[in-house]
Amino acid sequence: MTDFKSAKKITTHTLREMKEEAVKISMITSYDYSLAKIVDAAGIDVILVGDSASNVMAGHETTLPITLDQMIYHASSVVRGIKRALVVVDLPFGSYQGNSKEALNSAIRIMKESGAHAVKLEGGREVKDSVERIVSAGVPVMGHLGLTPQSIYKFGTYVVRAREEEEAARLREDALLLQEAGCFSIVLEKIPAVLAAEVAASLKIPVIGIGAGNQVDGQVLVIHDMLGINKEFQPRFLRRYLNLYDEIKGAVTKYIDDVKVGDFPNEQEQY
Repeated sequence: MTDFKSAKKITTHTLREMKEEAVKISMITSYDYSLAKIVDAAGIDVILVGDSASNVMAGHETTLPITLDQMIYHASSVVRGIKRALVVVDLPFGSYQGNSKEALNSAIRIMKESGAHAVKLEGGREVKDSVERIVSAGVPVMGHLGLTPQSIYKFGTYVVRAREEEEAARLREDALLLQEAGCFSIVLEKIPAVLAAEVAASLKIPVIGIGAGNQVDGQVLVIHDMLGINKEFQPRFLRRYLNLYDEIKGAVTKYIDDVKVGDFPNEQEQY
């Protein structure tokens, strides 16, 4: 079996090999230089510069407000911090829907101005033309099916998708369609684990899950969620590996106290 940990650079080809050898793919979001540098050094395979920056970095209720310029800013910061990981950038809402030429222009801007390695967009058959046009220009595309947060006002809720057979059948068809259109990978978000396993087994390209069970080819989480910087968001699929909200708050409280009583800086901390 290939030693993927020693790979100097993770590429789309690497991910395909990992699927073929049944090696799970690790993916996490990052939006800035400092955290990207840490997760890259830890050995993450894929960094997603997600439009979730709209929520966790800017405080918006949905992913819809973030702009293409803002995504390029975050992606550029991440790229400067990495040496090994594959960097994928979300095309934000309004930058690709319904117009394949605009989609291509958005993807090209991200690649040229940020130095990222691929883009991701949401949807199935409705974005097929955009996927094909972007791929034909040499830009790798990751798909995204299931719960698609940019369509939140269409769905009206963040509940699990594709529980009913009609929607499940459409998702299966869309996954194959995205593969045929040239996507190198697909994210499946918040769908039944049995369906996700079926889709992953039917495709040649890697399937990354979030709330889609463990029988897919890899997993992705939002870094602010898994590190416990956010306390409000508590879906079933989230595992918190740290509780940074309380740790950071405690550290800042201690700093404030030390400043107030004149304990910081002490004699060893001044010139």
